Amino acid sequence: MTKNGNLIANNCDMSGVKPAMLELPYPPIQVKCRNREYAELLKVDYCGTVSELSAITQYINNQNRMSCEKCPLAKMILGIAVAEMMHLQKLGELIDLLGGEVDYAVMQPNGKQKLWTPAYLTLSGNIRKMLCAGIESEKAAIAQYRKHISIIRDDCVDAVLLRIIKDEEYHILLLQALMEDL
Repeated sequence: MTKNGNLIANNCDMSGVKPAMLELPYPPIQVKCRNREYAELLKVDYCGTVSELSAITQYINNQNRMSCEKCPLAKMILGIAVAEMMHLQKLGELIDLLGGEVDYAVMQPNGKQKLWTPAYLTLSGNIRKMLCAGIESEKAAIAQYRKHISIIRDDCVDAVLLRIIKDEEYHILLLQALMEDL
């Protein structure tokens, strides 16, 4: 409450926000056979430096910082975060099917596990910088997914990753359009 007893409130209602993703079906979540090496690659996409977990956390932080001043923009950012949550969920299912452990640790080249950390995020109070960071993160995710597709020899897994890439490309278009509207 303020000194005069008035409440301070956020009037940006986030109910009804839908995932910002293409209206295309996802392939079934299935794998040809268990493959822990593939699972470890997908864990990088799940919770590595460039990952769905990092994207979700960064977008939610941005949405919270924007919601009082820029409600329509904040809603779009939340919609992108919800789409990234769906990607995280699909990757988790694939990791499990491949025989991997669904947690927040990625195997390092030295054989040690590294836990996800908020140090992976690019946080800013400036909306333009937030959107630029989102665009760069989406581009990095697409490049990483393409690299993993070139390594993974499982058409079922690759089909899901290719579908996720389509959403990430769509997110870039959305973020670029938001930049132009600033």
